Amino acid sequence: MKRILVTHWVEEEVLDLLRLHGAVEANATRETWPHEEVRARAADKHAIMAFMPDRVDAAFLEACPELQIIACALKGFDNFDRAACDAAGVKLTIVPDLLTGPTAELAVGLAIGLGRRLREGDALVRAGAFHGWRPILYGFGLAGATVGLLGFGAVGRAIVDRLGGFGCRIIAHDPAASGRADVEMVNFDEVCARSDLVIAAAPLTSHSLHMIDAAAIAGFRPGALLVNIGRGSVVDEAAVLAALQAGHLGGYAADVFAFEDWALPSRPLEVPPALREHPRTLFTPHLGSAVASVRREIALHAAWHIVDALSGTDRS
Repeated sequence: MKRILVTHWVEEEVLDLLRLHGAVEANATRETWPHEEVRARAADKHAIMAFMPDRVDAAFLEACPELQIIACALKGFDNFDRAACDAAGVKLTIVPDLLTGPTAELAVGLAIGLGRRLREGDALVRAGAFHGWRPILYGFGLAGATVGLLGFGAVGRAIVDRLGGFGCRIIAHDPAASGRADVEMVNFDEVCARSDLVIAAAPLTSHSLHMIDAAAIAGFRPGALLVNIGRGSVVDEAAVLAALQAGHLGGYAADVFAFEDWALPSRPLEVPPALREHPRTLFTPHLGSAVASVRREIALHAAWHIVDALSGTDRS
């Protein structure tokens, strides 16, 4: 009988599907197993359903000689060494399309929340300091603003679709992507210099690591806002903090953080405390795809990848 490991909590419906095709060992909690524990549990498995906190490299694969497939319930697979999987004969799959819409939706939500100073307003009300309207906490609106996208793949295009009703001017930079009629494709420096709001929507690669660094932020318009829904290490968090403290950057919102990029040996261990505490920030805990119906579909798709691989079925 085939042995299957599910490293994070999923709905019973997903486990029932997998149980029809093998013996399933699943994480029944909402907590993340340590990497060493995942590797130990995976040692005799034929299939793994993996998630964002997991990471796989050559050493992991060497410790799992029976492994046939790693089905990732995610889109960005930078924590998984595809070349090592190919060399070991282990199939690596992702679920790209289902995450696009919810992530783009959150990007717009973070932009509005940061620009309209929702975090500060919420704190004011909760502290009992709001005693009726007065002219405070004026912020930034999307209407008439220039929004610059760094990364114009599926998520970047979905963000443009969702910004359609706001009356924005949209520019974008992505050497690997073609443009469209409602977006002006420009170079990297132009996105930085012309945008009132910059949205990082790029995957993490060797080329995009710290793409938005101190030099890039220095080229931003004074008071411009930055939103990151791509990968944490696309942005240099130390440079962001310095620009916020200097007053050059008007605000920073993020759903992703450098400490999550497990494959980078120099990753920090947490979000910098001074960045967490800065008043002109707005953070969410990697909620890009955290829509209940979407997460269910993502897990089901990953489960079907396992079923197909173990049964030798090709649905393509």
